[in-house]
Amino acid sequence: MMEQLLNTIPQIGSIDWIGIRKVKRGALETLEEVIVTVENGLTGDHYQGNSKKRQVTLIQAEHLDAVASIMKRTVHPELTRRNIVVRGINLLALKDKQFLIGESVVLEYTGACHPCSRMETNLGPGGYNAMRGHGGITAKVIKGGKIRKGDNLQWINNEGIK
Repeated sequence: MMEQLLNTIPQIGSIDWIGIRKVKRGALETLEEVIVTVENGLTGDHYQGNSKKRQVTLIQAEHLDAVASIMKRTVHPELTRRNIVVRGINLLALKDKQFLIGESVVLEYTGACHPCSRMETNLGPGGYNAMRGHGGITAKVIKGGKIRKGDNLQWINNEGIK
């Protein structure tokens, strides 16, 4: 029963925002689209980690809304330092799963993306705690391609796209 529940993800999300940081600790640059490679993650992003487990960071738009409510201020995506904002699907439901973005990009959930101390600077006092539980996920690239704002994000089950 539990396995069936964990493997029922009919929702399809959409990409609301894309951003890269050209240098570590640098400001995020907003993009309409980005090329993704297995070797380097998001083209132009500074992150080139050897483990490949954190090539892409994703956060839910709904969680930005929750953090904004807690902080009583607008929370723009670049303040969270994540690469992709997704709306309409629970990213945590993708734990240990692969998912398709757009026509060809396949990512695999590798972990939770916990907030860092920079949230205090970016969001103000209490920003770190406001982000706890709302930080999104990390993913590695399984298959590259192009991600565009507006693309769909959906789970790939054992039988293909679900």
